[in-house]
Amino acid sequence: MAARKSDRVSAEMVEMAFLLSKHEVLSAHDLERIKALSSPPPAYTPERVAQIRIKKAKMSQSVFAGMLNVTTSTVQKWESPASGKHPGGAAAKLLQIIETKGIEVLAV
Repeated sequence: MAARKSDRVSAEMVEMAFLLSKHEVLSAHDLERIKALSSPPPAYTPERVAQIRIKKAKMSQSVFAGMLNVTTSTVQKWESPASGKHPGGAAAKLLQIIETKGIEVLAV
């Protein structure tokens, strides 16, 4: 139920942003940013998680886990095909951001 409500809210937010853009209250750039933020992150396979951590972030599992505010065990499970665990929610969104923008965006 919560996922469905979240999808509806995201769709309404994008629709409102589109209308604001159409009336030149919101820039095309901002409309694209809202669309990107509203879209659900892709599914992350164990190989993809490991590739992001190793090639994009260039971090150990423990350091990467700290950046994502999860346990090292969680990252290990995400990277293990046998575990059947996959990042979801906020963690998946953070992985999407790291994958597209780099780990530097999380360093505040």
